[in-house]
This record gives sequence, structure tokens and C-alpha cells, in this order.
Amino acid sequence: MNNVKNVFSIKDLENLSGIKAHTIRIWEKRYNVLEPMRTDTNIRLYDLASLQKLLNITLLHDFGYKISKISKYPPETIPALVREIVTNKTAKSHAISEFKIAMMNFDQELFFNTYDWLTKEKSFQEIFYDVFLPLMNEIGMLWQTDTITPSHEHFITFLIKQKLLIQTEQLQIRKPTKTDKVFVLSLPMNEIHELGLMYLNYEILAKGYKTIYLGESVPIDSLKYLKNHFESIVFVSYLTVQPDKDNVNEYITEMKQVLESDTTSLWFIGRMVAHIDPAIVDEKMQVFQSIEALVSSI
Repeated sequence: MNNVKNVFSIKDLENLSGIKAHTIRIWEKRYNVLEPMRTDTNIRLYDLASLQKLLNITLLHDFGYKISKISKYPPETIPALVREIVTNKTAKSHAISEFKIAMMNFDQELFFNTYDWLTKEKSFQEIFYDVFLPLMNEIGMLWQTDTITPSHEHFITFLIKQKLLIQTEQLQIRKPTKTDKVFVLSLPMNEIHELGLMYLNYEILAKGYKTIYLGESVPIDSLKYLKNHFESIVFVSYLTVQPDKDNVNEYITEMKQVLESDTTSLWFIGRMVAHIDPAIVDEKMQVFQSIEALVSSI
């Protein structure tokens, strides 16, 4: 599972490109757009160059080019056409494809070049919502289907975090303009999926509030000491995989018992909030189904 992957099955190509394996086979047989390697048992295998070509073909096809026409182009024409037609309208799909290739090749230069190109088209918020969030959702599915390894996921996530930290630092040096409350951001014990919480920290800072960012695996009992330092606190907790659905209500109840008061409130977001029992949600709590919903409530 942890071996770096550089040869792909046709199912991997389907997962990475969104083109059904049946369609890929037809394109190969009828138009010879890809030339797979074959095992001794005649199973198709593809290299990174094939993946790159298929992603470019997919973009051209989505843009209205017929596969019969694409198949007749010389190899250098396809990426050139992609560069020509990429506009703000197609920036999202193109950037996601480029980031996937950067991830599969462990190519930092391609990541940075793609990001720099995006910054000329979009604000950082737009890049995060339009590109990084969909990309991370796709990566989650690719990991679950064994198309990529943890090393791929960690590589691309770290690079995204770097960009987010740069943007966040620019806001941290400013003096808060809103002082009616402080936001304390943390993850439950054994929760390591930090990217969403890091982005919320950026958005809250951008709104002019002071934040205390604590990050991953923070015991509930240690959070109560923040109440000695700040009068009005919003505790923000991002529940992606922990606590699991069988323990999330116990976790929420303990958070209420330890942290709730007249001057504190609890905000919860993440995949596991779908399993919160509405009966334990009180007036000092808010449960959000998306980052956008939480940001709009700040």
C-alpha cells in the first residue's frame, strides 16, 4: 500500500480522469489514443505519460473536440491546444488535472507553476474553494480506491498547507479589528486531517478576529484553560474521521460539560457531524455542514 505507484490499471485511469474504463478501451481500439503495456496475462497497464495524455484529452473532449479529431494530432499538439483553450472558465478542471499529475510525479515545480498561474486568475479564497477543496475530495476517493498511496496524499497536502500558511501569516501580523470574541480552533484526539481547520483559521483571521490555533489531537480537558485567558470564546472543532460515528455524541456531550458557559459557545464541522444527535444540540452550539456555511456565520 505504501509503495510509490507509477504504473496504473485501466480502473486507476478511470478514477483519475473520470472517463469510464469501457470508454477508454473504445478510444484505444478505435482511435489508438493510448498505447498500454500488457502483462503476460494481457492485462492493460499504463505509465504516467499515458495518464497525462488522457487528462489532456479529457479536457479537450469536454471542450467540444471530437475524439476522432484529437486522435489525429501529433503528440506535441495536444498539450499545446490545452494551453491555448485554458481560460478562467476551464481553469478549475485544468488546474486539478495538473495538480494530480504533480502529485503522481511528486513534482513540486509543476505544483508551484500551476499555483502561480492560478493566482493570476483567482483570489486565494477562489483557489481554495474552486480547486483545492474539489481536489482534496477527489484525493480522498482515490485513496479509498487504492489508486494512490498515502505518500501521494501527504505530498500534495503538505504543499497546499504551505500555501495556506503563507496566506495566514500575512493576516496574523495584523492587529484584530473585532474584539467581542476569540476563536479557538482544535481537532479531537487522533484526528490528523488538519487542512480544513487551517483554512477556517485563515478565514476567521480575514474577518478581523483573533484566533488561537491549536491543531490536531487536543484533549478536551486542556481546552478549558483557555477560559482563564479570554472572556468570550468560540471553540471550533473539525470532525473528519474522529471521533467516529459511534463515539461522536459522547464527545459532543463532554465538550458541553467541560467548555460551555455564558461566555463560550461550541461550533462543530466535518464529516462526522452528520452523526450528531439533534437532541444534544443546544443554544450554545452550532453545527455546520460546510466550510462556506461556517464562514458565513462569522
